[in-house]
Amino acid sequence: MSRTSTTQSPPRRRTALLAASTLLLTAGATATVLSPSAGAAAPGCTVDYKVTNEWSSGFGANVTVTNTGDPVSGWTLEWSFGGNQQVTQHWNAGITQSGAAVTAKNVSWNGSLATGASASFGFNASHSGTNAVPAVFKLNGVTCNGGTGPTDPPTDPPPVGSRVDNPYAGAKVYVNPEWSAKAAAEPGGTKVSDQPTGVWLDRIAAIEGVNGGMGLRDHLDEALRQKGSGELAIQLVIYNLPGRDCAALASNGELGPTEIGRYKTEYIDPIAQILADPKYAGLRIVTTVEIDSLPNLVTNVTPRPTATPNCDVMKANGNYVKGVGYALAKLGAVKNVYNYVDAGHHGWLGWDDNFGASAQIFKQAATAEGSTVANVHGFIVNTANYSALKEDHFTINDTVNGQSVRTSKWVDWNRYTDELSYAQAMRNELVRIGFDSKLGMLIDTSRNGWGGTARPTGPGATTSVDTYVDGGRYDRRIHLGNWCNQAGAGLGERPQAAPEPGIDAYVWMKPPGESDGSSKAIPNDEGKGFDRMCDPTYTGNPRNNNNMSGALPDAPVAGHWFSAQFQELLKNAHPAL
Repeated sequence: MSRTSTTQSPPRRRTALLAASTLLLTAGATATVLSPSAGAAAPGCTVDYKVTNEWSSGFGANVTVTNTGDPVSGWTLEWSFGGNQQVTQHWNAGITQSGAAVTAKNVSWNGSLATGASASFGFNASHSGTNAVPAVFKLNGVTCNGGTGPTDPPTDPPPVGSRVDNPYAGAKVYVNPEWSAKAAAEPGGTKVSDQPTGVWLDRIAAIEGVNGGMGLRDHLDEALRQKGSGELAIQLVIYNLPGRDCAALASNGELGPTEIGRYKTEYIDPIAQILADPKYAGLRIVTTVEIDSLPNLVTNVTPRPTATPNCDVMKANGNYVKGVGYALAKLGAVKNVYNYVDAGHHGWLGWDDNFGASAQIFKQAATAEGSTVANVHGFIVNTANYSALKEDHFTINDTVNGQSVRTSKWVDWNRYTDELSYAQAMRNELVRIGFDSKLGMLIDTSRNGWGGTARPTGPGATTSVDTYVDGGRYDRRIHLGNWCNQAGAGLGERPQAAPEPGIDAYVWMKPPGESDGSSKAIPNDEGKGFDRMCDPTYTGNPRNNNNMSGALPDAPVAGHWFSAQFQELLKNAHPAL
C-alpha cells in the first residue's frame, strides 16, 4: 500500500557515523546524505540515492542532489560503486563510468542550481552479488560525506506469508523469461529486456501453459529462483471473466456471458490452489484483477450512447460483479497475495458521471460472493493503456482568454488531465466510501512515455484553449478514447516503488510489444475477435467521438508479439533509453 509496514525489514539497512555528515539507509534501499550541523565544514550538498527496483541481474536507481552551498551554473556528481555494478542506461544526466568510478553531469536544462535547489536523474545498472549503496559522494569535487562507522544489525523480517503495506517496497520484481527473451531478440531490446512485466493468465489453459510455454507453477518456481535470499514480488494478471471486456471485441475471452460456474471452478479455484501452496509462501504475489470489465457497467450500458448489447447483458446477469467478488475472496484468502482491482483510466472514468458511479461498482464487487473490502489491497489504473503519467504544460485549473482548459476538445470537461492526478483522486474517493485508508495504487507506465521528437517542450500557444492544450500535451493520441496499438507511443517511466504519495508503484503490467488486437480479422482459438478500433482506417464510434482509431497497421491478435510496435515504443521512450 502507500506506506511502509513497521514490521518490514528493509533489504539493506545501516547507519553510518560520518566526520562531516550522516549517511542514512532507509526502507527501499534509500541512501540519504544529510547536511552537517551548523558550524561544521559544510560540503554544500545533500544527496538522496534511492534504489527503486532490483531484479536478478540488475537494478534501477534515482538520485537527487541538492545544493546547500553557493549557487552553481553546472554540476558534476561523483561516486564509486563497491561491487561490479555497471551503468547500462541513464536519463536526465550524462553518466560515464571507469571501473567502479561513476561521473554524472548535468544536462542542458538542469545545470543551474541556486542555493537549496535540486536536480534529479536516474539510471539502470547491471550487477551480481551484493549491491551496496555508495558511501561517498562529491559535488563539483567537494566531498559531501566522510568515512563509514559502525552498522546497526538488521531488524527481523516479516513472518513468511504475512502482508506488508507495499509489496514493492524493498523487493525485487519478477522478470518474465518468456517476455524477456522476445524483447532481447529485438534490435535495441536488451536495453529493457531485464524489466519486470506482468504474467497474463488470460485463459484456463494458461494455468498449465499454452503451446509448451510456462504455466503458473513454472513462473512461481522461476520467481523463487530469482528471489534468492531477499524479497520478490511477482505480478499476475487475472483476466478471464465471463463475457470479458464487453465493449471491445479484440479482448473478448473464451467464456460466454453465463459461464460464471466455469470461471469459478476451472479458472479461479485452480489458481488459488496453486498460490496457496506453502512452497510459495515467501513470495509477494501481486494480482491485477480483471481489467476492462467493471467500468463497462457504468459507461457502456443503456441508456448511454456508448452502450453495447454485450455490456447490457453483463449488467443484467451480474456476472462481472460476481466474478470479481469471487476472485477477490478466493485469492484474498491466501495471506501473501495482494489484490489490486482494475480502476480504468482518466480518459475513461475521469468525467463526473463516470467517476463516483465506478467507485461504487468497485465496492459492490469487492463485497460480493463473500468478499469484503479487506480483500482489496489496492487498485491499478492505466492497465494496457496510453494515458500520460503527468502533463506538465497545462493543468485542469488553467484558463486561456477566460476559457477553462476543461472546455478544450481534448479535455472535453474531464476532471483530470493525466493518470497521476486521476489515480490519487480515485484513491481518495475509494477511501471515502469505505476502502482501507492505507489503500495503494499502481499505475501502468509501460506505454505512456510519449517521447521522441514530437514531445512538446513547453505550453502551446495561447491563441485559444485548444491551441494551448494541443500544443503542450504529451499524449499525442487523436482522442483519449483510442486504446489499440497507438501510433507514436513510447515506453514510460521504468518500474519503481513508491514514486508518489498514495502510489505503491509504477509498473509495466502490460508487457511492451504485445499487441492490443489485430488490424484485421484473424481466425484464432483464443476467443479474441476483431475490433475496428484496431483498424488504422476506422473512422470511429461514439466511444472515441467518431475520430480515427490512431492504430498501427499490420497488428497480430491481442497478446501476440508485435515487433513494429515494440520498435516504436523503444524509439519514443520517455525517459529516453
